[in-house]
This record gives sequence, structure tokens and C-alpha cells, in this order.
Amino acid sequence: MKDKNIVEVNYHRTGKSTNTDELGMREMQARVYQHRNSQYLLVKAPPASGKSRALMFVALDKLANQGIKKVIVAVPERTIGRSFADTELVKYGFYEDWKIDSQYDLTLPGKDEGKVKKLVDFLKSPTGRILLCTHATLRFAYEKVADDHAFDDVMVAIDEFHHVSSEDSSVLGTALKNIMHNSTAHIMAMTGSYFRGDSAPILSPEDEQLFDKVTYTYYEQLDGYQYLKSFGIDYKFYQGSYLDALDQALDTSKKTIIHIPSINSSESTKDKYNEVDAIFDAIGEIVKRDDKTGIYTVKSKQNGKLLKVADLVNEEGREKVQNYLRDDLKGPDDLDIIVALNLAKEGFDWPWAEQALTIGYRHSLTEIVQIIGRVTRDSSNKTHAQFTNMIEQPDAKDGDVEYAVNQILKAITASLLMEQVLAPEIHLRRRKHKNQKPTGDTDILIRGLKDPSSKRVKSIIENDLPDLKAAILQDSDVKNGIAANVDAEVMNKELIPKVIMTRYPDLSNEEIEQVSQYAVADTVLRHAVVDTAKDGQGNTNEFLKMADKFINVDDLDINLIESINPFQRAYDVMSQNIDSDTLRIIERSIDAKKYNFSEDELVQLYKNAKLFYEKNGKLPNKESNNEEEVRMAYALAKISDLKARRGNQNG
Repeated sequence: MKDKNIVEVNYHRTGKSTNTDELGMREMQARVYQHRNSQYLLVKAPPASGKSRALMFVALDKLANQGIKKVIVAVPERTIGRSFADTELVKYGFYEDWKIDSQYDLTLPGKDEGKVKKLVDFLKSPTGRILLCTHATLRFAYEKVADDHAFDDVMVAIDEFHHVSSEDSSVLGTALKNIMHNSTAHIMAMTGSYFRGDSAPILSPEDEQLFDKVTYTYYEQLDGYQYLKSFGIDYKFYQGSYLDALDQALDTSKKTIIHIPSINSSESTKDKYNEVDAIFDAIGEIVKRDDKTGIYTVKSKQNGKLLKVADLVNEEGREKVQNYLRDDLKGPDDLDIIVALNLAKEGFDWPWAEQALTIGYRHSLTEIVQIIGRVTRDSSNKTHAQFTNMIEQPDAKDGDVEYAVNQILKAITASLLMEQVLAPEIHLRRRKHKNQKPTGDTDILIRGLKDPSSKRVKSIIENDLPDLKAAILQDSDVKNGIAANVDAEVMNKELIPKVIMTRYPDLSNEEIEQVSQYAVADTVLRHAVVDTAKDGQGNTNEFLKMADKFINVDDLDINLIESINPFQRAYDVMSQNIDSDTLRIIERSIDAKKYNFSEDELVQLYKNAKLFYEKNGKLPNKESNNEEEVRMAYALAKISDLKARRGNQNG
């Protein structure tokens, strides 16, 4: 397995995102506070940017100055509640500290039934000001209250907002919608994800437009750190059991969170306890286990160092371990490795973590963002953060390759999407004349780029491009097009517009073309490498390297940009990291799904292909201009795929 990062982003360590102003607010928090009077506020900001404290500032202002009587803060699970514990704000410049009466901290241990009643009583109480609970408690209490007006003059803050869904089956989503439309409540929603939802959107488009949005990008956050200098994404492809390949991916000199695969996934051995034992063996030799904390001391195989390792998979003693992780982590020497299944993802704070080693592709882009967020916190013990994903690749002797192929494509495309999220912000503008200059440092001028012809298009371009690009990269035809290395015209003029048309059925053809231009240009230019060179007159010019072409920034043209496949790099990554036999299997698997042939058609096309070979001395070519030859080529791919699958079943 190779050690070459697919994504590598470097930052300037300006310290800007962690510095505070005269009110004790970081840059992101001050940006949110400017919108404190908004009735509906949606904050998109990465983990560790200070969203919880931003909520405190806004909530206290609403209680003091905006007629709000009560504040409810809902978190997805109890352990995240500590992010909203009592916090001193006055000594840093704010006018009031954040305090929660312990009777209204419903994330403390206790029975769920009592907590639901406590929330209902809180809504009626003349004295209760701030309450902290889980999403589930809020959901059950809403059903019990059965009166949206109970939330009049109440601020409801929902942390990790991506857990909410607009689907009819989502009780919390329905509660939010009803509270918004039937009460005078104020809503503040916070999420570390840049994607509106992996399957169903969080909010309906109509409700989402009611929210004022504050976005603080990953790049702003990481570029403004004091210590973290770079971040990388690496995929390691293995065959067989991941446990046999783990030692090649594991670096015990790094503070690491290891997430084992879901027991329902193909990567799992279906025995999570034995997997943990095998991981401990890969780390080294167990010396002892602390009875008080549940933490293991393990002597590393790689360097002989004594490591502190936490097991969050085994239920026995897990509460002790969780208590240690919550209360006793004071510095980098207190822990070295965590082994987890579903825990230690969102809301988990271990700032010294350097690497997330995740086995098996995670189907939710939101989950990937959350896992990456565990290691992208600023800490004096690290200058580099790493996300390494171990992915099963299809075996040349194994006919059942479709699942593995799909996982690889999802992993590669997800990494490209994360690279877009982690890169500096850019703003595309139409170049109207030769001497036009950018009005801002992030502006890029493009000749021939269409101006948005409607508010709808402008809104999509300004607010929805990350979600749109996520939808594009998750589209099966686009992924297959990436793996098949289709040319730029097919990708940019057919596959991408088709996704836009599906996502926004209300757009006209002209509007679809405009959105497509911006999506393609934004994707291509974020991957471009900037360089400088002097011309014949000694003037220094900026150049962009796009698909092995060096283009003067002043000569950027939309036709030139659209002549580039924005996902060519994904194919290049696959070619570099996967052997040629596996690439052929992937290509065959994709080709086999190109046409739906009946058995009679396959038989006839096979006979025709034999005759074609006898006559021409070569097999039919799928790139041929002759449609019948193309059909014969794809039929042969389908037959090969079927043979391989049957051989695997018989074996």
C-alpha cells in the first residue's frame, strides 16, 4: 500500500481564527453575533471553530435584549452536552456568564421519562431560563406537549443539525417545521457538515430560505490556526482482510483514532471483539490495564514506546473509559490511541489527535466530515493532521466486484469533494473587458462565463455549490464516468447538467447551463495549481496549471475550462493507487452495466463478435464509431462479468 496523499492542503498558521476580540469572541463567533437578531439562523462551521460558544453569546443576547424568555439547547447525544456546560464569559469581555441550573441539564445521567417531563415542566416554569437536552428528549417532549404555542418566545438551538431531516418520518424535522410556522420561537441551527443531507435534505427549500446563513469555511478555520500547518487524505487499498494489512497503515508514533468497520459491512469480520484483539496485536504487547480508568498500556511493536490505548468497542468497562476521555484528558501524554466503532466521531474532543484511521468507506459524507473534524483541531503537539481510509479493492480472482468498485469510486470522489471544502474560497466573475481587474483577492475573472439570469440561479451559485457538487459526485453515472475516464464533453455537457436538472427541476435549460458552468469552473479551478512566471517584457504573470496546461490567469475562458474533465484527477488517482489488473476489472464491471442485454441478444452478439475477430484479427472496440461494434464490445464485457460472478459462486 502506497503512502501518497490524494489530498494535501497547506495552511499559513495566521492565528486569526483562534484570536479573540474585546468581547472574547473568535472570528467565527463574532461573525455569528452580527446576526444575533435573526429569528432563524443557520451556522455552518467546522468542528473546533467554537459553535457552542457562539450559541451562548447569541442566546444570552436574546434573553437580555430580544424578549426571548427561555432557551433550549438540543444535542444529538449526552456526551456532547459538556460543550455547553457552565462557561466563564465575563472575564474575557462579555457582559454575562453562561450558566445552566443543574436541574435543567438533562444530559446528566437519569431516566429518559423523567427528562421528558422536566422539559415539559420547564416550558411552563416562570423561572427556568436555559435547558440542555438531547435531540431525543426534545422530540419526545414535543410530542407530549402537542401545542406549538408552548414554544412562543422560546429559542430552540439544535446542535449537529445534520441529524434533522425534512422527511415525513423525521419527528424532529416535523417538530422543527411546525414550531417555525406555528409559534414565535427563534431557531438557531449549527452543523459542522457542509452538505445539506446525504439522502434527504435537512430542510425543505422553502424553509431553508427563511434562515439567515453564516458560513465559516474549513479553510478559514485551518488557515487561522497557530500550529497546524497541513492536512492530508490518503486511501490505502487492500485485498483479503484489513487486519492483515493494518500494520502497513498504522503509525503508532501518531495520536490515532481507529474506527473499525460496521458489523454489517463487507469489510467487517462480523466479530468486533476479535477485531479489537487483532488491532491490539498490531499495535503491540499489552502490559496492563488500569482498573480505575479502563485504559490499556501497550508496548509498541514499532518503536517499543509504552502507549495508552482506549477500547470503546467492548461494552465491559466502556463507561470507565468514557469517563476518562471526558474528564481526565489534560495533555498529549494522557492518551495515544483510541479504537472505536460508532463512538469518538462528532462532538468528541481530543485536540491532540493527529490521525484518523478509518476502515471501510463511510456512506455518509457528513460522517466523513465529522471524523476528519476529530483530527483538525489546533494543538501544539502537531503540525500535520491525517485522514487515512483503508478500502477493500476487488480481487482479480473474485467475480463479485460491484460493491468494491462502488466503494472505491465513492472514496475517491469523496476525497475530491473534501479537497474542495478544505481549499481557499474563490468567487467566479464574468470578464467583461480585457483590462478588467478583480475587485477582491478571491475573485477569478472568466471570459464567456454567463451572468446569473435569475435570483434562483444566483442563490444556487452563492449558497448551494458545495451541496450541488456533493450531489454530482454521488451520482452513479458521474462516478462511472470518472472510472471510465469519459471525455470532458460527455462529463460537462451531459452528465453534470443531468444532475442539475434532477436536483432543480424548476430551472429552465438556460438556467441549467448557467449553474453547470459555475459548478464545472469552480471544481476545475479549485484543483488548479497557481504558478508565476515572467513574460518577454519582464512582467510577472500568474498562471494556472489545469490538466497539464499552463494558462495565463488573464486568458481564462469558459470554453477552455469546459474542455477539461473536472474529475480527471480522480481517474489519475485510481491509476496510481490500483494495479492494472484491478483497473481492468473495474472497467469491465462498469462496461457490463452500460447496456441491458437479453440472453438472446448476448448470444447473438457473442457470435457476431467471434466473426468480427476472425475477419479483423482484433476484438470489438467500445470507442468505435460503429454502433454495432460498440454493442459487441459491451456485450463481451457483460459476458466476462457474468462468467467471473458464476465462477466465484461455484468456488
